[in-house]
Amino acid sequence: MFDNISPDYDHLNHLMSMNVDKSWRRRALKYIVPENGQISVMDLACGTGDFSIAIAHRMKENEVKGHITGVDLSEGMLEFMRTKIADERLEGMVSAELGDGEMLHFAEASFDCVTIAFGIRNFEDKPAGLKEMLRVLKPGGKMVILELSVPSNKVLLWFYNLYFKHVLPAIGGHISGDKKAYKYLPASVLGFPKPKAFMSMIKDAGFSSVFTKSYTLGICRLFVAEK
Repeated sequence: MFDNISPDYDHLNHLMSMNVDKSWRRRALKYIVPENGQISVMDLACGTGDFSIAIAHRMKENEVKGHITGVDLSEGMLEFMRTKIADERLEGMVSAELGDGEMLHFAEASFDCVTIAFGIRNFEDKPAGLKEMLRVLKPGGKMVILELSVPSNKVLLWFYNLYFKHVLPAIGGHISGDKKAYKYLPASVLGFPKPKAFMSMIKDAGFSSVFTKSYTLGICRLFVAEK
């Protein structure tokens, strides 16, 4: 499915979020990139690489050395990511690898930080994915997750459901030519665990110091945890 929608994925993401998704990524960067030093990052479910590239640019701004390894199950998405890496001249700093988040091919304690932006909801076995993230993190390493969420305000929720269940599938399906994909995407958000339940899932996987932040009236959630 993601291979099929990869040509229009970036354009539709920005269009349908009215570019607010870019600000969510920027706000998450302070939990990932230190003020100095060196860091190794795995950006899981990296898609076409927007978050990986944003992390790389912040590392350059902060004069932080290191490498970002993007991992995704969709080769179609990774093809677009590699083109963007080349266009941004980040070949030595960012790489894109095919991989399954529930069975990562990296050794234990390989990364200082594991990130995942708008991808954890697509995991078939979320606890398995979280345990794999914990495994590849170094002791004291950090996991940073961004994910779409359902607002609790009843008035906002009414408009949210109208847009997510009807407007978004119509626009996304028309532009991409894949109506099924853009019905799946809203359903995956609406079916995602509520914040408290997901935080419990993170703790059960073995993480500590778990906290969450709400962005844009609860439409997006940041989850941060440590190994």
